[in-house]
Amino acid sequence: MKILEIIENVELLLVNLEVNLGSQKRSSPTLCVRYKGKIIPLNTAHDGRPILMNEDNAIESDQN
Repeated sequence: MKILEIIENVELLLVNLEVNLGSQKRSSPTLCVRYKGKIIPLNTAHDGRPILMNEDNAIESDQN
């Protein structure tokens, strides 16, 4: 592995994220980052698998 860049102005968050799985709703603590005012999950809420930080996965939040 090789570090290409250290990203500045990123805040790590642990959020209680709710997801819809078919007709069920589930929630789980999920590791996220706040980046450019957006909250981006770093792992999936339903099974905890890591995912890449991608702004396309950003979640709108009314909480600061």
